[in-house]
Amino acid sequence: MSSATAVDSYINAENRRIEAASGITFAYRDIGSSEVPLVLLQHFRGNLENWDSALIDALAQNRRVVTFDYVGVGGSTGQTDHTVADMARGAISFLDAMQFDDVDLLGFSIGSFVAQDVTLTRPALVRRVVLASSAPQGAASMHGWAKAVMDGVGIPQPPAEGVLSVFFAPTATSQEAGTQSLQRIYGARKDDRDIDTTWATRLAQYDAVCSWGEPNHALLQRVSAIDCPVFIANGDSDPMILPHYSYLLAGLIPQAQVKIYPDSAHGFLFQHATEFAADVEAFLSSES
Repeated sequence: MSSATAVDSYINAENRRIEAASGITFAYRDIGSSEVPLVLLQHFRGNLENWDSALIDALAQNRRVVTFDYVGVGGSTGQTDHTVADMARGAISFLDAMQFDDVDLLGFSIGSFVAQDVTLTRPALVRRVVLASSAPQGAASMHGWAKAVMDGVGIPQPPAEGVLSVFFAPTATSQEAGTQSLQRIYGARKDDRDIDTTWATRLAQYDAVCSWGEPNHALLQRVSAIDCPVFIANGDSDPMILPHYSYLLAGLIPQAQVKIYPDSAHGFLFQHATEFAADVEAFLSSES
C-alpha cells in the first residue's frame, strides 16, 4: 500500500499518479495518517482542486485523506464515464491500484452516488460511508436538475455568482462563507494545479446524473443491502439535491444516521468545514 506524505496543508499536497490494471493513470493527492484511509469522491465537474482545503486539512488532522480524479477527469487519463456504475468501477480500479483492502468513503454529490455503488459492488472493501448531498438511485424528481441550478453550474464557464447561488444559501452569512471558500479553492494553490475538467466531462457526468435519477421505485431498495454504518448529511437549503432525499436514504439504509446543517446549501461541508469534519471524525471513530 502506498503511503501518504506529511504536508502542512492540502494546498501543498503533491499531485501524484498511479496506473491501474485497466491501463488508466489516476491523478491523486494523499495527506495525513490513519490505519484506514478516508477516500473522497468528488462532485459534478470537480477535480482535485475543487476540494476546499479547510475541509481536507480538518479531516487530515486525524485521518489519511486521499482525493483522486475519476477516469477521464482532470489529470486522470481515459474518457469520462457516462454512468454512475461505470464511475464506480473506475473508482474501484483506483482503490485496487492503491492496494487498499479496507477504506472509509466520503462521497459528495455525484460522488455520493458513486460511493453507494462502490459499497454495493465491493462491500468487503468499505468499512464506513459518508454521503454528503446525496439521493438514492431511482428517487422521484431526481431526473436532472432545475434550470436555475444548471444555469449556475452547468454552463461552459460557470461564474462565481452561479457557483455561490447553488453551493451556498442566499443569506449574508452563507454567501460570505462561500466567498471565502471559493477564494481558497481557486486562489490559494498557485503552482502544480490539476488539469481543468472539460466540457466532455460535464456532458458525460450529467448523463450519469440523469440516468441515476430516472424514476424507478424498485431501485430504491438497492441501498438496503448496504450493511455498514452510514452518515448522511446535507445543507438545509440545497437546491441541487434537496434535503428530503437525506431522510429517504436514511429510511432505506439499515445503519444510517442523518444531520442537516443550518443556513447552508450544496456546499454545506465547505461552509461548515470544522463542524462537519468533527462530525465525520466522530462517526468514523465511534464503536457502534
